[in-house]
Amino acid sequence: MSGARPDRGRPFARPTERGRPNVREPGQRTTATPTSDRLADATWPEVEATTSCPETTPRTPLGTTGPATTLLVPLGATEQHGPHLPLGTDATIAAALAEGAAARTPGTLVAPVLPYGSSGEHQDFPGTLSIGAEATELVLVELGRSATETFDRVVFVNAHGGNAAPLAAAVARLRDEGRDVRAWSPRFGGDAHAGRTETSLMLALAEPPERGRPDQPPSARGRPNPPIGPLRTTAVRGELAEAGNAAPLGGLIDRLRAEGVRAVAPNGVLGDPAGASAAEGRALLDAAVEDLIAALATWPAASAPALGARS
Repeated sequence: MSGARPDRGRPFARPTERGRPNVREPGQRTTATPTSDRLADATWPEVEATTSCPETTPRTPLGTTGPATTLLVPLGATEQHGPHLPLGTDATIAAALAEGAAARTPGTLVAPVLPYGSSGEHQDFPGTLSIGAEATELVLVELGRSATETFDRVVFVNAHGGNAAPLAAAVARLRDEGRDVRAWSPRFGGDAHAGRTETSLMLALAEPPERGRPDQPPSARGRPNPPIGPLRTTAVRGELAEAGNAAPLGGLIDRLRAEGVRAVAPNGVLGDPAGASAAEGRALLDAAVEDLIAALATWPAASAPALGARS
């Protein structure tokens, strides 16, 4: 609280008495760099030290050792993923992909995941939080504008299909303004939503089974033959997994857009989680991270107009 006084009898200690013998003077800069790839873990002087170069010195090309020039922004959603996966599934996957690529790509930092997007098709399910396509586009435009004041390049790492249209529109607008911004999405294939593919991904990313909370027998939960019953983690409720509408998405898309997911899949699953495994999920994640790393490595050095061309 501003203006608060120290407790009586407990005067403020000198810096040296508080274990800080080398406290910097006001205005003094640090040459430290972030200790992790996560932007949220860094201080502003650390970010400044890794992104600032004299105007006459070209920035270090992406993929080589030197100042950080690229920010990866994970995009997810908060929406239903069937009875067995958490609402934050897309956000969890997006963050994992961005962090996996940043760990192997010098010169990148990862922004905090954006956990809201365009999820109106899931609104009939409790817990879904959607900001709609228009708001998503506006958020991404403003976020991109702000991020490019610090970073040379920005990549939106998107793991939610509903964000695709507003993301494309936002990136086009940002690039028209001369900002070096791109979008990337994984190509996992498989079923459309909360089926084997996403269940495998979440099994790979999940924590170990909860201690002191052994798996309940499937029959105790009213589903005698769940497809992945023994696979319960803190993120995946395997004993609750069940098939949904496994028809090809192309045949469902018109009704899905008009009436929402619940009209075509009452349990929220577009696919079937049967056969999901952590091993399959790890293989999918590894392949996607490799694809993202390759996309970053082949990014042209001059893939957007000069900063002076911004409108």
